[in-house]
Amino acid sequence: MAKFTKKSKTSQEIPTAALPDIIFMLLFFFMVTTVMRENTINVKQKMPDATELRKLQRKSLVSYLYMGEPKNTVLYGDEPKIQTNDVFIEVKDVILWVSKEKDKLSENERDQITIAFKADEDVKMGLISDVQLKLRKANALKVMFYVRQIADI
Repeated sequence: MAKFTKKSKTSQEIPTAALPDIIFMLLFFFMVTTVMRENTINVKQKMPDATELRKLQRKSLVSYLYMGEPKNTVLYGDEPKIQTNDVFIEVKDVILWVSKEKDKLSENERDQITIAFKADEDVKMGLISDVQLKLRKANALKVMFYVRQIADI
């Protein structure tokens, strides 16, 4: 009888032919799904505390007003400022800003716009009430305040 010998000359290398395809698919996936930050907030913010909170249903109808002392006090001073979409505005410009924000929405959603105040807890109520008066004149009647939630005692 003849003797059979095993010839095992298998290679131990991992096939890397599909590796570039996988890398480009992952790269493309992360490029498509990643959301870049829309605004750079240039005002200091320490949100006030609250216990009764409610979540928003549609965040696409929300426009943000940031209020607080500027981070760069040398350039902008130390008085509280109003920031919208990376731009500082005055109280008199709020009506124009609201009309621009409403123009971004569809016609049937314009009356449902919600203005969200992200105000520092040290901002005087006079500035906030002045902005609220301008919002009433601009027919932006839904207003929301951002706060930190504290534990119920």
